[in-house]
Amino acid sequence: MTPDTVLTQDGLAPAGAGSVLLIACGALAREILALKAANGWDHLDLQCLPAILHNHPKRIVPAVRAAVEQHRVAYDTIFVVYADCGTGGLLQAACEEMGVSMVAGPHCYAFFEGVDAFAARDEMTAFYLTDFLVRQFDAFVWEPLGLARNPELRDMYFGNYETLVYQAQTDDEALTDKAKACADRLGLTFERRFTGYGDLTPALAAIGENS
Repeated sequence: MTPDTVLTQDGLAPAGAGSVLLIACGALAREILALKAANGWDHLDLQCLPAILHNHPKRIVPAVRAAVEQHRVAYDTIFVVYADCGTGGLLQAACEEMGVSMVAGPHCYAFFEGVDAFAARDEMTAFYLTDFLVRQFDAFVWEPLGLARNPELRDMYFGNYETLVYQAQTDDEALTDKAKACADRLGLTFERRFTGYGDLTPALAAIGENS
């Protein structure tokens, strides 16, 4: 994707084609495009940052800052589709400084389930996967943690976890089976919760009302 293009349901389009730009984590691309298509939100353009930033929270704020500055002139409104995502409040501070809004919540697991509902559970021994992370389990969990080369590290990383919670955005039997297999590989009890798109839907809907 070049700097002057954005991602749409039908492929790439010129930047500025819509009145609102969503700067989002690449892990949310499928979900955002599905919501755009289902609701006819043609005024929303999407610029995704690399999903691997999910594993490197310190890189998120500089990447978001650069994207906002790159596209600020072309759009009436820019909305950041990240939660805090491990930035320790720095992303929120940066967005306030730049005059852009972002999704509320500590991370995507919370806003998919609903921030209040997630907080009320207060689960300290659950490891979470979304549709994206189930699809990319090896690339985003297994390989980066070195478990392919050193499976004995499993106890060091996951010894305090009891349950793998699969927050399903879609009803996909194949993804559910893969999530169960991920739980087995980690030696964790499996639980599936259908969350749909959670707080992401009203957050994106509100942009149209406020822009």
